[in-house]
Amino acid sequence: MAVASKVYRSEITLPASADEVFAWHARPGAVERLTPPWAPIRPLERSTGVEEGSTVAFRVGRGPLSRRWTVRHREVRPGLGFTDEQLDGPFVRWIHEHRLEPLGPGACRLVDRVTYALPLGPLGEAIAPAFRRRLERAFAYRQATLRDDLAAHRRFPDRPALHVAVTGASGLIGSALVPFLTTGGHRVTRLVRRAAGPGEIRWDPARGVLDPAALAGVDAVVHLAGESVAAARWTEGRKRRLLESRVRGTRLVAEAIARMERPPRVLVAASAVGYYGDRGDELLSEESTAGRGFLAEVGAAWEAATAAAETRQTRVVRLRIGVVLSPAGGALRAMLPPFRLGLGGRLGGGEQWMSWVSIDDAIGAIHHALLTDALAGPVNVVAPEPVTNREFARTLARVLGRPGLTAVPATALRLVLGEMADAALLASQRVTPGRLSQTGYPFRHPTLEVALRHVLGRPAA
Repeated sequence: MAVASKVYRSEITLPASADEVFAWHARPGAVERLTPPWAPIRPLERSTGVEEGSTVAFRVGRGPLSRRWTVRHREVRPGLGFTDEQLDGPFVRWIHEHRLEPLGPGACRLVDRVTYALPLGPLGEAIAPAFRRRLERAFAYRQATLRDDLAAHRRFPDRPALHVAVTGASGLIGSALVPFLTTGGHRVTRLVRRAAGPGEIRWDPARGVLDPAALAGVDAVVHLAGESVAAARWTEGRKRRLLESRVRGTRLVAEAIARMERPPRVLVAASAVGYYGDRGDELLSEESTAGRGFLAEVGAAWEAATAAAETRQTRVVRLRIGVVLSPAGGALRAMLPPFRLGLGGRLGGGEQWMSWVSIDDAIGAIHHALLTDALAGPVNVVAPEPVTNREFARTLARVLGRPGLTAVPATALRLVLGEMADAALLASQRVTPGRLSQTGYPFRHPTLEVALRHVLGRPAA
């Protein structure tokens, strides 16, 4: 029996010409930027760019029920659009038309039209309304990401494309930053610990291995590498590794830059708001002093390790990054399971301040730091509106449509996590993004609810 096809259509007006939008889609990283972080789909490989007959492969679903999904580009017309058609995968039929309509200088309309047929016969018909809602969520995310990425790159129209070396490229921030840069026309070289392939440089921070000559021709370095603070309970050995992973790697990068005859123009190095320690209700700016405690000591040593690179030739930006919001990793990913079950809530008394930033503003701030010559020294990478932990829990529960009434006592957190509970979960840091605001960075997600609804694909009712 023939399966009836359904059609989904959406459109958006974009702040770029049709040629610019087509070029964005044709560059490496477009598939990654357009894949919602909450969706059970992962890009696997792309044979080439958007060319007639080229293919893109994904892994769809989770666990043993996942399968490969391959689509082929056809009807490719530069500046006008292209079509993706399923070759193999979960659908009976899938044809996605991307059509570009010029609207005059610097603007165009992107029309997405998807013709699809679900498998499983009557069961597929039963889940069709839910699947359509998932399409609506996915395309709302795609459109917002594309619109804001294009706008971010158009803020620097007179600056040439950069060659950027990135450490920690596979981490939470790095895996979003690299495709953002490449779709904007920049060239990225990854620093990796394994044997290097095309577009990669081998380094080994534990052994002090990084050849300065390998960085020749690089315009900028973004240093994000370092072990996760929350990956395991802190022991003395664990704390030592956390400190060394940051200080050794940062010093190695800085000293390699210092030895270069023609060093990169800018080093953007990660730090964290843990630099400020537990400060209660105090409003913290980049001029605030370092705090006390292990994370504050790590932050101070981390930032000091960049000193060798700071010369007249190389501008150094030290990013004090807040809690990065993405369901792909970090704190938010850990919070989601209990909150989705209705078991989430505040930690301890809930009055401690949380300085957060959406993943897209985190990478946007890095891009801003790379291209803003007036920006140097410490930069707080946080949203303009920090919230208490209690308010964070209430907002996350509201976005997910769950009660969020549970509280986790501080004593229980200390029992399970030890010192890390006080330093990472119960400490209060009310941080403001003074340097970003002063240099004109436009936040995509200035408020918590707006940020959570975007990264979780939960539009307001």
